[in-house]
Amino acid sequence: MPSLVSSLFTPLLTIILPVFALIFAGYACRKTNRLGPNASSELNRFVVYLALPALLFDIMATTPWHTLDQPAFIAAFGLGAGGIFLLTVLIRLKQSRDLADASLDGLNAAYPNAGFIGLPLCLLAFGHASLAPAVIAMIMTVCVLFAVAIVLIELGLQTEKNFVATLGKVVRSLATNPLLFAPFAGWLCSGAGFTISGGADTFLKLLGAAASPCALVALGLFLGEKSEGGAAKTTTMLVLAKLIAQPLLTWWLAFHVFALPLLWAKTAVILSALPTGTGPFMLAEFYRREAAVTSSTILFSTVISLITVTVCLAMLTS
Repeated sequence: MPSLVSSLFTPLLTIILPVFALIFAGYACRKTNRLGPNASSELNRFVVYLALPALLFDIMATTPWHTLDQPAFIAAFGLGAGGIFLLTVLIRLKQSRDLADASLDGLNAAYPNAGFIGLPLCLLAFGHASLAPAVIAMIMTVCVLFAVAIVLIELGLQTEKNFVATLGKVVRSLATNPLLFAPFAGWLCSGAGFTISGGADTFLKLLGAAASPCALVALGLFLGEKSEGGAAKTTTMLVLAKLIAQPLLTWWLAFHVFALPLLWAKTAVILSALPTGTGPFMLAEFYRREAAVTSSTILFSTVISLITVTVCLAMLTS
C-alpha cells in the first residue's frame, strides 16, 4: 500500500503543481504591480467572452451524440454533483444568502476540475478506457451544471416583481450568454454531422486552450489584489462538501444504486473527488459578485486534494 500511494501521489503532485504555478504567476504579477488592479476582471472577461465559449463549442461539436448515451453513468455522476449543488444552495438560502450568491456557493461545492486535472489523472490512474466517462463528466460539469448555475444566478439578479417581465429579462440574458449559447451551438453542429476542420479547428483549439491557464492567472491576480480572506466557516463547509460529501454520495450511487461497470464507477468517484475548478470564480467575477469565498474554496480544495484524492485513488485501486 505505501508504494501504491507513493506511485499515485508523485504524478498527482506533478499534475497539480502547474495549477499552483499559474495562480502564483498571477499573484506575483499583481503584488509587483506588473499588472494593474483591473487585470483580473479584464482577463476574466476574455475567458468568459472568447476562450471558454470556444472551448465549450469545440467540446460539444466534436463529441458524437452516441458517446453521451450512458444514462447510468450520467445519473450517478449527475445526481452526485446535482445533489450537493442543490443541498448547498438550500442551506445558503436558509442562511439568508440571496439566490445568485447561493448558486455560486452551490457551484463551489459541486464543480470538480474535470478538465484541467481530471482527464490527465484518469488516464494516469485507470488508462485510456477511462477517458470516455471522463469526457462525459467534463461535459456535464462545464456545460450542464454550469448552465443550471447561470440560470439561477440570472433569476436571482432580477428585481422585477412582475413574473412575466422577470421571465423575459432572464430569457434575454440567457439567450445572449456566450457560456450557454456556445455549447448549445456545438451540440447542434455535432447532431447535424458538421465537421470543424482546417483554420476554424485551429482557431478553436488555440482560443480554447487559453481558457484554463488564463482563468487560473486571473484567480492569482484576484488573490494578489484582495488582502482579506474569505469567510473561514463558509470556505470550510464548501471544501468539505466538495472533497468529502460529493465523492461519498457518488460512490454510493455508482456502486450501490446504479451498479456501474467497475471502471466507470471508479472514474465517476475519482472525478467527483477533484477540487473545485475555476468555473465558479469566472462567474463570480463576470456577475460582479463577491469572489473571496470562491477564490479561497478553489485554493484550499486544490491544496487539500493532494491528500484526499491520493487516499481515494489508493482505496479504488487496492
